[in-house]
Amino acid sequence: MIRLAAADDAHLVHHCMIRAFEEYRYADIPSSALDEAVNSIEESFRSGMEQALVYVEDGIPWGSVRFKTDADSLYFFRLSVCPEARGRGIAKSMLAWLENMAREQEKTKLWCRVRMSVPQNILLYQSMGYQVHKEEVVINPNGFPVRTVLMQKEIS
Repeated sequence: MIRLAAADDAHLVHHCMIRAFEEYRYADIPSSALDEAVNSIEESFRSGMEQALVYVEDGIPWGSVRFKTDADSLYFFRLSVCPEARGRGIAKSMLAWLENMAREQEKTKLWCRVRMSVPQNILLYQSMGYQVHKEEVVINPNGFPVRTVLMQKEIS
């Protein structure tokens, strides 16, 4: 089941994120997701700065994705699926849920930023209709430059 996360669900979102991003702990440039704390996520939810979806099956959290909206778009980040649940369509289900929500809120596009060093994630988004919009080097919260692509999907 996919549902909007409440502030009290920050620990579930954090759990999925840490499990999913653990594989990047020893990458050349480790993911800053691994340094995020439950309380900072909870505060972002409570303040309205961001929202999240959580995918729970039989009481077990298997996936999450955080997002923000503005006047015409929905930006999502930290799409996370626990390693042992991958390949079951969880990520695609959460993306479809976000797309439907964005459409209901009359947004015109969804977008995300993806590390160029993780081509399987780029392929996942392309399989869902996202296109590479541009390449950028960003400085992550740990101070490292990261080569990324902005991917977006126009919706009507």
